[in-house]
Amino acid sequence: MEASLPLPELTADEAAHAARVLAYLVAGLEASGGRWPFAAFMAEALYAPGLGYYAAGARKFGASGDFITAPEVSPLFGDCLARQVAEVFGNLRADPGAPLTLVEYGAGSGALAVQLLQSLAELGELPDTYAIVEVSAELRERQAEAVATLPPALASRVCWWPGHAAAPWRGVLLANEVLDALPVERLRLGREGLEQLFVVASGAVETRLTGGAGLALDWQPALPALQEWFAGIDADLPLPLSLSLPVGTEFEACLAAGPWVQDALAHLAAGVALYIDYGLPRAQLYSPARPRGTFSAFCRHRQHEDALWHPGLQDLTAWVDFTGVAEAGLAAGAHVAGFTTQAQFLVNAGLDAAYAARLAGLEAGERNAQNSARQALRLAALAQGAQRLLMPQEMGERFKVLSLAKGYDEPLVGFARRDLTDTL
Repeated sequence: MEASLPLPELTADEAAHAARVLAYLVAGLEASGGRWPFAAFMAEALYAPGLGYYAAGARKFGASGDFITAPEVSPLFGDCLARQVAEVFGNLRADPGAPLTLVEYGAGSGALAVQLLQSLAELGELPDTYAIVEVSAELRERQAEAVATLPPALASRVCWWPGHAAAPWRGVLLANEVLDALPVERLRLGREGLEQLFVVASGAVETRLTGGAGLALDWQPALPALQEWFAGIDADLPLPLSLSLPVGTEFEACLAAGPWVQDALAHLAAGVALYIDYGLPRAQLYSPARPRGTFSAFCRHRQHEDALWHPGLQDLTAWVDFTGVAEAGLAAGAHVAGFTTQAQFLVNAGLDAAYAARLAGLEAGERNAQNSARQALRLAALAQGAQRLLMPQEMGERFKVLSLAKGYDEPLVGFARRDLTDTL
């Protein structure tokens, strides 16, 4: 995959931060015997305290950041998601019990939290608590600033949890573009068997792929845990990967996803979890159509695949294996309540009505000539945002929505049509 745009020049502050991150990584490599499995490197590059991409202070979301997520694309995303949440809350309230909680993992800029609380207030289905689970101190601050713009009656419902729920709770769990940021191992089918990618000290090996001074990438025979993982999925697929994929094909394994999903669901007594991300069912994900896998790096809206380009200054990500997420849910006592594309989920959840309501509000809000130009821009932005959420080449088909339910058996409006659960 080529870079979508030339990679940016670093500012002096960015260069200084990159140097600190590199020194930290090289020291960690030396302490670990000179090599890291790629997932270990990815975890450090993204989450090392004070240094990793998600742990440091650079702006990540929106036009001025590195990528844009659906809540920044359009408030219509939150409007539709709120309708699904409201449906679940309404059904849970019919069976009185513990207070209702809306848990959002990786709340980013806080835009989705604001959208959901505003929309749920209009629908009359507010959660008793809106709990955010966020690993980044800098993002927690941004989220708090966003929440502070809400009326006190809404803002007072928001709190931040240090991690997964520690006690039974009822409600809805949201994870929008969270699973793709979990560390992955990078693998390939070699002539002698399964190989995995390691990060090593540069100069230790000759390799086709190198990054900044001090680090390099090296393919080596896969460790036993990955051999076992590969044998398991190879046996479960209709056509084994060892037969369907040519030698040299690369792909990813996210061994962290299953435990993460199970831990997040462990104390959900009654409710629904919604996972929204780019990905595919396993049989479609591991395909000759993706000979280099799905790993990508993002910096200032440039997409490329050089993992070693200034670690700590770029996001590292890979597509989600939704079959694996569903399997983890089943192991945690949940059942699959629906699986579809983001476009279909939004349409099912009332995108047309949400668009009409926002359009009417804009048209009624600014009628004088002085504001006509601003109104035209807002109308155009609303239409463009809806298009980006729905279009197949944008977010509409690449992003999927998977629902796992525990103690909740009602149908979900977001999956009323074109449920693709049988593809999992």
